Amino acid sequence: MTTSKNLLPVAVIGAGPVGLAAAARLVERGIQPLVFEKGVSVGAALLEWGHVRVFSPWRYNIDDAARALLEATDWTAPAPDFLPNGREIVERYLVPLSRVPGIAEGLMLGAIVKAVTRKGLTKLASAGREDAPFVVRYTDGQGERDVVVSAVIDASGTWSQPNPMGPDGLPVAGEEASTKVSYGIPDVVGSLRQEFIGKRTLVVGSGHSAINVAIALMDLQDTDPNTEIFWALKHRGVDRLLGGGLNDQLPERGALGLAAKKAMDDGRLNMLTSFSAESIVSDGGQTTVLARTGDQQAQLTVDQIVVATGFRPDFSFLRELRIEVDPAVEAPPALAPLIDPNFHSCGTVPPHGVEELKHPEKDFYIVGSKSYGRAPTFLMMTGYEQVRSVVAEIAGDHEAARRVELVLPETGVCSVFIATASGGCCGGPAPTREDACCVSDAIAKDEGKPGCGCGSVAAPKRVVESV
Repeated sequence: MTTSKNLLPVAVIGAGPVGLAAAARLVERGIQPLVFEKGVSVGAALLEWGHVRVFSPWRYNIDDAARALLEATDWTAPAPDFLPNGREIVERYLVPLSRVPGIAEGLMLGAIVKAVTRKGLTKLASAGREDAPFVVRYTDGQGERDVVVSAVIDASGTWSQPNPMGPDGLPVAGEEASTKVSYGIPDVVGSLRQEFIGKRTLVVGSGHSAINVAIALMDLQDTDPNTEIFWALKHRGVDRLLGGGLNDQLPERGALGLAAKKAMDDGRLNMLTSFSAESIVSDGGQTTVLARTGDQQAQLTVDQIVVATGFRPDFSFLRELRIEVDPAVEAPPALAPLIDPNFHSCGTVPPHGVEELKHPEKDFYIVGSKSYGRAPTFLMMTGYEQVRSVVAEIAGDHEAARRVELVLPETGVCSVFIATASGGCCGGPAPTREDACCVSDAIAKDEGKPGCGCGSVAAPKRVVESV
């Protein structure tokens, strides 16, 4: 790194696991990171679901460069096979990492990034653009500030941008005004217990967050049988919700689907399929959800609503940068086909790096769950491989940036479709290609790969799900 621009620090937006892994990689390369975290603690988003245990054990949750920095201190590594919850990841990993030399000096808590731009240039200006440093504008407790950096790694995640309840991507009437709607994975057994125990709760969503909430509500049901659980799914059946069970090499994730299936079989969950919310009406302390279930009009009076329908990225502070995202998935165009749930419902998401993450704006990268846009398939260790590659590129080590150094665990879980005994296909109906069993299979074969094998009932297709 010889130019004056490259002597500047590198900005990292977000101090979650992937953001701090990026900082560790920068320190490893002798580059000063400046880490902007809007929360009052590192891992602020994880603390909001700190009560939830992740699917992957510690050995998958610690970045190699971060581990090397921590092992140079008096840090004690957690047991590799233990499954931590979000709070334990923060307290036992992220907080100690944030205190190591090289990271601590550049960590700014309560720093909200408002905009990123090229110094002295608007988005329209092209002359000298790649040689100009970036300006990060942020606010903290002392007002608005600008800092000049050589590169920007956006690891801000998507947790603050939950998808709304509406079937068209918009909030339904009354949703934003209702005090009875919560998003993600609220702590229904712990801090919010009194708001949910003995009450009627509607859970909307078909992923692992929704399963987590439903199973937690069943714990309350064991204490108070008056606790009622209504689980709303947009699609007709529940098979594709349940995953690969014991076929999953992350057993906790497989067990979650099996537990949900048993609860359905036992009649402890009131399942609402082909669910399409229309409005929320609050009147005299009562909350009524108007919806359609298939062709039928439904009216459901509940005490609480939990919307667990995923998240979406926030690009608002990047408006002065030249970024490019897939119009549907909202991931970088080269990454989107690998994770698009419309097609890549099954099959392992391959490790990827700088080539799949680059934007027209040189030296700017989006990593972590935000790099996946609206796709629900992100795994923490995938983010660690992303930042290893990106930081190598920033440091000028282009060979290392393009080398794959990650082997992901196989899973038996499909985010959207699974193979069934009736011959269902993991990637949608086969196109005209004669030797293809589904869309994903055809795409793989057209790329010279062996195909996704979606016709095999004995081995359902696999995808890495989010933690």
